[in-house]
Amino acid sequence: MDMPKVNECDVQECCYNQNKLCHALAITVGDSVDPCCDTFTTACSSKGGNSGSIGAVGACKVSICRYNMKLECQADGIIVGRTEHAADCLTFEPS
Repeated sequence: MDMPKVNECDVQECCYNQNKLCHALAITVGDSVDPCCDTFTTACSSKGGNSGSIGAVGACKVSICRYNMKLECQADGIIVGRTEHAADCLTFEPS
């Protein structure tokens, strides 16, 4: 099984974001109810990640998401964006 890609990230201040693309090798999404991007960070002096790759979802801990199966995301791909409090998986849909 291939990991779903982060098709777009609108959180420009994240260290892994370059031109609306995530360049972390893999991200982790959420806790048991909040679909936040756990990999989001602004604690960097320069952009991080691998500029030759597009980030993927390595794990999803949001047990109430319809795309979550045994902590693995089953969506074709996701979009990460800013919500009122965090960088969140906007593809999240409650089950």
